[in-house]
Amino acid sequence: MTFRPKFITFDCYGTLTFFDMAGAARRIYGEALSEQAMQLFIKNFAAYRLDEVLSAWKPYAEVVHNALERTCKKNGVTFREEDALQIYNEVPTWGPHPDVPAGLAKVAREIPLVILSNAMNSQIMSNVEKLGAPFYKVITAEETGTYKPQMNGFEYMLDVLGCGPEDITHVSSSFRYDLMTAYDLGIRSKVWVNRGHEPANPFYEYEEIKDISGLPGVFGL
Repeated sequence: MTFRPKFITFDCYGTLTFFDMAGAARRIYGEALSEQAMQLFIKNFAAYRLDEVLSAWKPYAEVVHNALERTCKKNGVTFREEDALQIYNEVPTWGPHPDVPAGLAKVAREIPLVILSNAMNSQIMSNVEKLGAPFYKVITAEETGTYKPQMNGFEYMLDVLGCGPEDITHVSSSFRYDLMTAYDLGIRSKVWVNRGHEPANPFYEYEEIKDISGLPGVFGL
């Protein structure tokens, strides 16, 4: 039988919303760096953002600021506070991947949708409104006091939803931020959206889809 969860829970940025940190960095530093240097800068920026969220909670503006400052230092680029603020302020303007609205709308008619996101309350609703489907609940890192991939946010979400890990399906394009933690917490039903961010890792026991248009089929819809 096809599993029908009580809730489908989602990562937002990268999975649903086109998370254009690479584009934001290019818009600021692209003219000063060669393509090879720019690609390394983008890779380092992503790594430092992950490192920043593994420490004690801080506002996401500080995550971006610190990660960008560390990236600039590593790559021999001048850091300016206004550049970090520019990137942070771009986040609420980003819309969904093209495949998202139709796929989400079809699933939302049958199963409640929930977001667990590394976001601030003031940022994310602008992104959610662009997704084209109703969400039962949107839970942010600001609300939980922790960033993924730390476990606390997932545990908080399950408490708020009043269910256990066996009752949900978690959907993400990232192993490192979401699916590894979901696996460790006993969330058996997991869906990996293969957007090319990371290589496949079958150890974590998930169903793979190429984009959100494939999500209804996971639930027989």
